[in-house]
Amino acid sequence: MIPLSTRMRPENLDQFVGQSHFMYKESLLYNAIKNKTFDSAIFFGPSGTGKTTLARIIAREMDADFYELNASTTGIKELKEIIEKGKLKFFGLQKETTYVYVDEFHRWNKLQQDSLLKALEEGVIRFIGSTTENPYFAVNNAILSRVGSVYEFKRLSKDEIYQILVHALQDSERGLAKRNLEWDPEAVKILSELSSGDARIALDTLGFIADNLKIGGRIDTKMVGEAMQRQTTFYDRSEDKYNLLSALQKSVRGSDPDAAIHYLARLLEGGADIQMIGRRLMVMASEDVGMAYPNAITIVTSCVQAALMIGLPEARINLAQATILLASCPKSNASCMALAKATSDLQRKNIDDVPDHLKDSHYSGASKRGLGIGYLYPHAYGGYVKQQYLPDNLYREGVKYYEPTENGKEGAFKKFLESLNQK
Repeated sequence: MIPLSTRMRPENLDQFVGQSHFMYKESLLYNAIKNKTFDSAIFFGPSGTGKTTLARIIAREMDADFYELNASTTGIKELKEIIEKGKLKFFGLQKETTYVYVDEFHRWNKLQQDSLLKALEEGVIRFIGSTTENPYFAVNNAILSRVGSVYEFKRLSKDEIYQILVHALQDSERGLAKRNLEWDPEAVKILSELSSGDARIALDTLGFIADNLKIGGRIDTKMVGEAMQRQTTFYDRSEDKYNLLSALQKSVRGSDPDAAIHYLARLLEGGADIQMIGRRLMVMASEDVGMAYPNAITIVTSCVQAALMIGLPEARINLAQATILLASCPKSNASCMALAKATSDLQRKNIDDVPDHLKDSHYSGASKRGLGIGYLYPHAYGGYVKQQYLPDNLYREGVKYYEPTENGKEGAFKKFLESLNQK
């Protein structure tokens, strides 16, 4: 039986869902395909995000010969045969270009990749390569320079997956409509979230559930959990995941790594996606750790980016590292509170203008207006010189927004700032 994900592949650009950062009506890529001016490209991103689907749509729109290869099962011999056929068409009476799509392109070694170069230079073929690896590391520079366009495919949002699933349930030609299934919207929503942005996983799981239901059966949350072999209990009430996120942040703020990792595990087992957890962890790195350990935001961001690139289940390891780090760090919300105080002043007070000596003076006429005059360049004074930076009324009030703590690295910043005030 043909998998549901294969049956439901979009057949034209208007059916394509996702990648709205580069694929939308009147985007450059959309117009290039519609105007038949699309040349060559590399598609880079996780599985199930539409790379192969878009390549096939492009081939259909171009009305050209299209060859699809998988780098894990084909080599130079097959490619050379295609190039020779392409030469006959390109240099013959037809003057037609051939499109070659190579899936998992990163699996070809340097010699195999370089076999494309001459054909690309001559225009004999147009090339689309897809890869789950970063092409700037996995693809030869010579290929990148000739292809030019690299499109990064991102995991689909849960709303996009939901849209795809509902379409499959309602489609009577290629989808499941003829089975007259009923479905709990919450069950479809949970499946969207548990699929981690992979449309193939979402559709094939839906297909598996449908194939094992009677005609007219009903899809519920229990079936989704069984099919995905994951708990769905934390999504029985929509607020549960937010309660768990709240408990995670408060455990981190309270420097309890055991409680923090417990709530992380519950979120992951309950099907919370990487982006949801990752966003909260990055907020914590600045809101709760802040200047007490300034490197926390860098490390946590790296962990979240790694998790998004790797995907579940291994991404759990990256998220666990970020959570333990944050819970084990010294804490300070001083930078967060400084912003809150400054924002409060803006909302409550009439604030004076930027002092004239701080205004931009890099244009003709600025000096005639008295702008920039009297500004002292700190680097000319060994890195620090005392002068006014706040607007006049705040300066006269002696306003202090940032009140550093003694916690962790922030203690060193506090001592440094205090030493400046003594000069």
